[in-house]
Amino acid sequence: HVQVVESGGGLVQAGESLTVSCAAAGLPLDDYFVAWFRQRLEKEREAVSYTVQRSPITLYADFVKGRFTVSRDKAKNTLYLQMVNLKPEDTAMYYCADRRTNVHSWKDNTTYDSWGQGTQVTVSS
Repeated sequence: HVQVVESGGGLVQAGESLTVSCAAAGLPLDDYFVAWFRQRLEKEREAVSYTVQRSPITLYADFVKGRFTVSRDKAKNTLYLQMVNLKPEDTAMYYCADRRTNVHSWKDNTTYDSWGQGTQVTVSS
């Protein structure tokens, strides 16, 4: 599996935008199925998006559709999560995770091989 590192989190106000990054070291991130998860305080980790390997296809959780967009920079071996119109309920630690196969539900966080350390996004009201 490929090691990933998240960055770009911070403090923003409601309605503002923020982009977080998932950078991979060594192996091409494009060879993996890559998901963004988030974990809000005292909540279960939940899936945000899922990008299919070697494909422009990305699936999104209903609660972020139309507000979050994933993009990829192959040259930088990095995946980005662009978040607009942020809400206080988007406050969470955001994690990038990858896996080689697509057998299980993309929302099942137990099926991923590698996780980053997370980056904190805080949205004030």
